[in-house]
Amino acid sequence: MYVRLYDTATRSLWDFAPLRPGAASIYVCGATVQGVPHIGHVRSALNYDVLHRWLAATGHDVLLVRNVTDIDDKILTRAADAGRPWWEWAATHERAFEGAYTALGCLPPSALPRATGHVTQMIELIDRLIERGHAYATGGDVYFAVGTVDDYGSLSGQRPEEVTQGESVATGKRDPRDFTLWKGAKPGEPSWPTPWGPGRPGWHLECSAMATTYLGSEFDIHGGGIDLIFPHHENERAQSHAAGDGFARYWLHNGWVTLSGEKMSKSLGNTLAIPAMLRRVRAVELRYYLIGAHYRSAIEYSDGALEEAVAAYRRVESFVHRAGERAGTLPPGTWCAEFAAALDDDLGTPAALAAIHGTVREGNAALDAGDHTAASGAAASVRAMAGVLGLDPLSDQWRATSGTGGSAAALASLVDNLLAERAEARSQRDFAAADAVRDRLLAAGIIVEDTPDGPVWTLKDGAHGRMPALPDSSQGRDG
Repeated sequence: MYVRLYDTATRSLWDFAPLRPGAASIYVCGATVQGVPHIGHVRSALNYDVLHRWLAATGHDVLLVRNVTDIDDKILTRAADAGRPWWEWAATHERAFEGAYTALGCLPPSALPRATGHVTQMIELIDRLIERGHAYATGGDVYFAVGTVDDYGSLSGQRPEEVTQGESVATGKRDPRDFTLWKGAKPGEPSWPTPWGPGRPGWHLECSAMATTYLGSEFDIHGGGIDLIFPHHENERAQSHAAGDGFARYWLHNGWVTLSGEKMSKSLGNTLAIPAMLRRVRAVELRYYLIGAHYRSAIEYSDGALEEAVAAYRRVESFVHRAGERAGTLPPGTWCAEFAAALDDDLGTPAALAAIHGTVREGNAALDAGDHTAASGAAASVRAMAGVLGLDPLSDQWRATSGTGGSAAALASLVDNLLAERAEARSQRDFAAADAVRDRLLAAGIIVEDTPDGPVWTLKDGAHGRMPALPDSSQGRDG
């Protein structure tokens, strides 16, 4: 069996056959660090973290590069508005993004290049494009000549004659479809010296230079949000091919997180920043919510959907803890076939989570029947599958985050012990003892709900365990 993934360029599923057998090279467009991340930003990182984990779990040596765009018009504008140096503004919000990725359980990338650290490679790339007749300098700016590329628009499905780059009007452009590779210096802005005069890089140029610096002239997968297909990825592809690089063999794109049917953005005022979200739910619960939908599908955010995801994760967590109390040590086991088939089929996380919950139901039934051997086997399998998705309740990261610190973790352990006593009483048909446990919990402000996947408990005030908040601000663009 191969891992099959949907390629945006060919609009089809393909069997993943890497350039180098047993390896996987991936470039993911990271953040433009103009502000604090919202859930739309981190969804992309989480989706490619699942890809990273599954390829590694199926025997691939994964080299994943995720960039940081730390020089950009919006960064300069936001920093100036705040009266802060542009580099300090970018560094502050880069830390906010990295803090969010870490809090939500993303594996660290193999490399985390910043645009400002790769200007030399960008200048070299521009030189190659000018030499090949695909770019031209004028008035301190350098533009890519879109008309020199035969297949421009094929990634995004754009008609070349109808292309609009979304750039400001420039008198030096030979064709309005051309896009900026290098921006001539303006008073008060940061700049670097080049053969065409001082200036700074264009957005699209950055990723082509950084991707090939770390992954070579051709690599396996380029990923990012669906909003980056045009113009960002179309332009990356065009300039890289024009320079003679094979560049990305396959292109993956994740869907948006929407609110009231619209993509989350600062301009719409409908952002849900990570610091605020992590004051409401635990990081592992937010991760569950954001990877629960298929990566190519849009997530229409609602409080109700988030609450459902929290409850679903707690059913998994509660079963693993209950089984662990009975079995003692509980090392991860093996995946079920349905789970592996789901992830092999274009990272089908909804079906993968369904396989986990099916195993949870079987394990709870075994617990209720007093079959602790079967229950511990089911729990070990659940741990293995949840671990592939970064959700294992007993992993080092999440074991300590049942709440804010040791007291909440202790509460969770005490409640789980009482629920184990209640389950034992019910298995012996001692319903009076089982009801007494439930009443004791209710008197302490803990509500127990019996579900098909086992008992789930919450506090009366709806409080959850929480992760430390990140610095509050606004958000940045991915890419």
